[in-house]
Amino acid sequence: MRFEFVKCHGSGNDFPLIDARHLILSDRVWAQVARALADRRGPVGGDGLLLLAPGRDGADFAMRMFNADGSEAETCLNGLRCVARLGFEATDRDSALVSLKTSIAMVERDAAVAPGVVTIRETAGPAGLSLADWPMHGIDDDRIVDAPVPPLGSDRRFTAVTMPNPHLVAFVDAVDEAELVAIGTACEAAPDWLPHRANVSFVEVRGPDLFVRTFERGVGLTDSCGSAMAASSFAACLTGRLGYDAPITVFNKGGLVRARVARDAMVQLSGNATWEWSGSIAVDPDSGQAGDLTVDRHFDDEIAAWAKVADGVSRHR
Repeated sequence: MRFEFVKCHGSGNDFPLIDARHLILSDRVWAQVARALADRRGPVGGDGLLLLAPGRDGADFAMRMFNADGSEAETCLNGLRCVARLGFEATDRDSALVSLKTSIAMVERDAAVAPGVVTIRETAGPAGLSLADWPMHGIDDDRIVDAPVPPLGSDRRFTAVTMPNPHLVAFVDAVDEAELVAIGTACEAAPDWLPHRANVSFVEVRGPDLFVRTFERGVGLTDSCGSAMAASSFAACLTGRLGYDAPITVFNKGGLVRARVARDAMVQLSGNATWEWSGSIAVDPDSGQAGDLTVDRHFDDEIAAWAKVADGVSRHR
């Protein structure tokens, strides 16, 4: 089975992206394709697999995102910008309503975050606080806001947010990656109290801005996670660290996004949707093995434009 795709990234969160609007494959096969293409030891590599799919319930088109382990995520906001760009190009529009696994998001073209950088604004939410949506068992309260999570065995204070995927957000003076990986790994094991696992982020508040480091569910420690940046922005406003309706620049190891959180818990992110290269690849859906790869085009101008942004962010850190 051969697939045409574009290798893309949003804020350093990189994916192969397939136009799957006319492909009818089972979830099992798509999970196998995701494992094959996202495997960084293979010919493509990425944080997961993105699909542009037909819209549902009045949406213009849909996004599906499979993690590198083959599990399907509720959302992926860095990936959504890339899917939106492909959807805009496929349908000749500049804005759209997009159906996700369990929610709807609004996307539109936006002013460039930097020269030569294709930029998409997405509005997602509302962010949620109910632990019933996770679910999270063995917790006395119905939500966790700036408080320890007893089953974790850590003194860190977290805010539990759904975007609608689950996030544990802790504000720290300085990110300790070893501690982040330890807590993320504990959540990734899907313990009885947290059967659907969780994304875990450590967040530094830097004046009016944030720096976010995330252990992503189904991926591991990642340079960028869009929904984690949204959840962190919401948690910062909820806990009074930053203000609602104010511009926030959210930095991560992969780049940055512009964010704004409304009092109704809707979160806007504006960031890049960068094409790196395009091609086609053979995948055996039974074995989940990637085969022959053909590269058709490199998007050198876009790569160079984003490299300037990433270099500036590196100096900022």
